[in-house]
Amino acid sequence: MTVLLDVQGLSAFYGRAQVLFGLSFHLNAGEVVALVGRNGAGKTTTLKAIMGLVEARSERLSYKGGSIAGWPAYRVARQGLGYVPEDRRIFTDLTVEENLEVGRQAPRGGHQAWTPERLFGLFPNLAEMRGRRGNQMSGGEQQMLSIARTLMGNPDAILLDEPSEGIAPVIVQTLAEAIRTMKQEGVAVLLSEQNWAFAAGIADRACVIERGEMRFQGPMADFLADDALRAETLGV
Repeated sequence: MTVLLDVQGLSAFYGRAQVLFGLSFHLNAGEVVALVGRNGAGKTTTLKAIMGLVEARSERLSYKGGSIAGWPAYRVARQGLGYVPEDRRIFTDLTVEENLEVGRQAPRGGHQAWTPERLFGLFPNLAEMRGRRGNQMSGGEQQMLSIARTLMGNPDAILLDEPSEGIAPVIVQTLAEAIRTMKQEGVAVLLSEQNWAFAAGIADRACVIERGEMRFQGPMADFLADDALRAETLGV
């Protein structure tokens, strides 16, 4: 399989406090990998470090074969690595359609371009509120819009930070189906998720982070079969 994102020896810092300690993992094309762990384990910081949003050091940080170490977030995004932060950050004064247009980038080779109509098929809820402003949407609807806006950039891979947090179960199911469809379309997904049951239903592999260190990497099925590891790292 083609390695899209290669992370080796990643450490991250908030001021003098070190919060990640030499993480190493990779994301293959068309694959869903879940970063799982308790709240505060370092999952969100890992995504921010990859995107250049926090101070980070690494032995290697590459995307599509080229180094992105030390790059600002806008340059990383232009390379086709999408990012959906935990707090969504849609433009609340803009409509659904206007938010999607803000995220538009040119199609990339080998993938069918994402258009508003394709995204309305992926998220039918959004199709019913094309002219609605972001501040008139529920948290779950905003989450769907945030993902759809990122897909308008036609990324090869997306970093998703806690997409199921605080979302109604029916919307969580819609998000799960959307991630499966993204995978079928060839979009790789690196998913940070505290809800291990949600992650287990969509991820091919699991990377378990505890206190900023990697505790386990392997097929999701192996993680699910290890009751002792789940109890120790997730408390379940």
